[in-house]
Amino acid sequence: MATDDVDVIVEQWRRERAGMRPEPMAVFGRIYRLARLVGDDQEKVYAGWGISRGEFDVLAALRRSGEPYALAPKALTAALMLTSGGMTGRLDRLERAGLVRRTPDPADRRGLRIVLTDAGRRVVEESVDAGLAVQRRILDALPPDDQAHLADLLRTLLAAAEQGA
Repeated sequence: MATDDVDVIVEQWRRERAGMRPEPMAVFGRIYRLARLVGDDQEKVYAGWGISRGEFDVLAALRRSGEPYALAPKALTAALMLTSGGMTGRLDRLERAGLVRRTPDPADRRGLRIVLTDAGRRVVEESVDAGLAVQRRILDALPPDDQAHLADLLRTLLAAAEQGA
């Protein structure tokens, strides 16, 4: 098996700090690098639709919510783990682009709902396929059984991290 930059870092720590157990760096260093590389590729893909990855996340959350493709800002903020200020900026940009609109909440006259426009629906449905193609290109380096096993292992690690948070 070939070595990579993470192997070099781990080995340097082993050399410089005898007794240190840097094995977690081998896992998380690769997770971080993989997320950055794939994220950067997806950012380039989404730019073709005039949106950022963060804006895609908002459109995707609305689309996944099902008809009428509308959520309260608080629900979007919670789903995407953002601050209200971060969400407001994204919503402002998406609204200016005509991809979402703010409407009164029929169940709460003080509240708002964020609604995916027809243009927003087209953008998210086209861009999600392009984003998945980026992910598939990387995952195709593994056989399907290994992909499923990796997803299971990462689910376990994510649950442990969320429990500790």
